[in-house]
Amino acid sequence: MYTKMTPKKIAILRFSSIGDIVLISPVIRALYSAGGYSIHFVTKRAFAQVNLHNKYLTKQHLFDKDPSEILQELKAERFDFVVDLQKNIRSKRLLRSLHVKSATFPKLNMEKWLLVNFKIDRLPDIHIVDRYMEAIQSLDHQRDGAGLDMFIASENQVNLADFGFKSADFTVFVLGAAHFTKRIPLSILKQLGQQVEGPIALLGGPSEQSVGEDLASHIGPRAHNFCGKTNLQQSASLIAQSRQVLTADTGMMHIAAAFHKKIVVLWGNTIPKLGMYPYYGEQPNQATHFEVQDLSCRPCSKIGFEACPKRHFDCMIKQDIPGIVQVLKQR
Repeated sequence: MYTKMTPKKIAILRFSSIGDIVLISPVIRALYSAGGYSIHFVTKRAFAQVNLHNKYLTKQHLFDKDPSEILQELKAERFDFVVDLQKNIRSKRLLRSLHVKSATFPKLNMEKWLLVNFKIDRLPDIHIVDRYMEAIQSLDHQRDGAGLDMFIASENQVNLADFGFKSADFTVFVLGAAHFTKRIPLSILKQLGQQVEGPIALLGGPSEQSVGEDLASHIGPRAHNFCGKTNLQQSASLIAQSRQVLTADTGMMHIAAAFHKKIVVLWGNTIPKLGMYPYYGEQPNQATHFEVQDLSCRPCSKIGFEACPKRHFDCMIKQDIPGIVQVLKQR
C-alpha cells in the first residue's frame, strides 16, 4: 500500500534519447493533471527540443555530458521529490547529491539480459510507459489513457505546399536510427519506395542525407528528401501531417505514435517484447509489426550494433516486402 504524497516541486530525470523522452510524456501529463505540482525536467542539451514546448512542464534543466554540470542549479531549486526514469549510475549519483525523496521504476535489466543472451523470456507483458508510471505511485496523479505527447512550436510547422505536397496524403519513410542493426537497409527501402503509392517524405539526419538522395533518385519525383534539412520539431511536423509512417525501432516511431499515426514497423535486432513498441494508451492501436520469425539470434541486443554480429543481417534483409506493401496500401 502506497501513501500518497503531495510535494510541490518535482524533478523528472531522463537523460536520453528521443524515443525514451517521448515515452515519459504520459508521466508528465499525469502529474500536471493532478494539479498543484511544479514539474521540472532534467535531460541532455542534445535532446532539449523533445520537450522544449511541452505545456505541462514548468522548466527544463539541461547539461552536456553529465548532470553534475548543473548540480548547483538543481540544488537551488530545492525539489521536494525526484522521479528517476533514467535509473543508471549518473542518475543515482545525482540523487545522492540532491538529498531528496525519490522513486524510480522497474528497469528489468536482468530479464532483458537473459532474453538477449540466452533467449530465456522472463519479461512481463507490460509496456515501458506503464513501468514508468510505477515511479509515481506514491504521488497524486491522473491517468487519462491518451497516449504520448509531442508539442511543436508554430515556427517549426512545415508548410507542405512549399515542397510541392498538394495534400497530407503522403507516406513518411524514416531512414535513420541510432544503430545500424535497427536501420532499414537501402535495398529494402528502394523496393518499398517503388511499390508504395503517392508522395513519400524521407526523414533522417545529416548522416542519412546521401542515402536519402540515392533513394529519392531511385523512386523519382514522388520522393522528397528531407534528410539533414529539418530539425527534430520540423521532422515531427511532417510526421504529424502525414497519412502513415514506415519506420524501424526509432525515436520517430514514438513521435508517430504521439500523433496517433498509422505506423508500419520493421523490427531488426530488437523485438516488441522488450516493451518499447508504439504506445497509444487507450486509443486505437494503429501499428503493424513486421519481424523475421524463427531467427535464433533475435534479439541480439536491447539497443543495437554498428554491424550484424552474425554478418548476415537476416532480421532486415528477409523482411516480407509484399506484406509490408499490402499494409502500406491500405486506407
